[in-house]
Amino acid sequence: MRIFDPHIHMSSRTTDDYEAMHTAGVRALVEPAFWLGQPRTSVGSFLDYFDSLIGWEPFRAAQFGVRHHCTIALNPKEANDSRCAEVLAELPRYLPKDGVVAVGEVGYDSMTPEEDEAFAAQLQLAVTHDLPVLVHTPHRDKAAGVDRTLAVVKESGLAPERVVVDHLNEVTVRQVAGTGCWMGFSIYPDTKMDERRMVAVLREFGTERILVNSAADWGRSDPLKTRKTGDAMLAAGFTDDEVDAVLWRNPVAFYGQSGKLELDDPGEGGGATFEGNSVLRGVRAEV
Repeated sequence: MRIFDPHIHMSSRTTDDYEAMHTAGVRALVEPAFWLGQPRTSVGSFLDYFDSLIGWEPFRAAQFGVRHHCTIALNPKEANDSRCAEVLAELPRYLPKDGVVAVGEVGYDSMTPEEDEAFAAQLQLAVTHDLPVLVHTPHRDKAAGVDRTLAVVKESGLAPERVVVDHLNEVTVRQVAGTGCWMGFSIYPDTKMDERRMVAVLREFGTERILVNSAADWGRSDPLKTRKTGDAMLAAGFTDDEVDAVLWRNPVAFYGQSGKLELDDPGEGGGATFEGNSVLRGVRAEV
């Protein structure tokens, strides 16, 4: 089973997770820019973080045979902090860089006027830089947030096939199905969606324009949920081809719109370093 995880926050994970993901079949992923876990106090902290997403983290992933891509944005949670607003002016120098395959995560957390402004501005950046968009939907008032999201996307003039509306569930998928946007689902151990519920959605709505991710952020999560969803699909009678469509071909098709995907095997980095740093510790015996 080959897997492309289209939304996973690897900066919050260990190298053991990369190794386990590769063993499970993960060969490529996209890491969206998201919040720090505590308030950022300056634009500089964003820039260091963005630099790690296009530099250190791809290097770290390559040590375990995984291709790492990212999305860059001011996320909706931090769009409400006036100390962070200035980062919007810095995004145009990051969006053209190699490995940046979309603008994201953008959208809503609490549906405030500040989030409205940041969302609309970043959709226009996506138009300007010819990139697809990863949209975060709020954890509260989700149905209202999805309706508002779809309205703002329509107003932006961005083609719907260049937008994935993420963190959907059995209710909100009905709002997005038929709009032309892609539908994203985060599979978690005890929140959002699980494998069983995801299989039921796939039975009802099919496999077209559906992305399944493990998200794997700061809280309790599981970076192998993509593989577990594939196994659940097979157990439920889906074919190998249908699993491949959901877990590989769909994310490749969506992020491929950026023209910047790299899907060849990066190999294992061995003793390679990034700016003088290595993930290796201790001395390895000669074989």
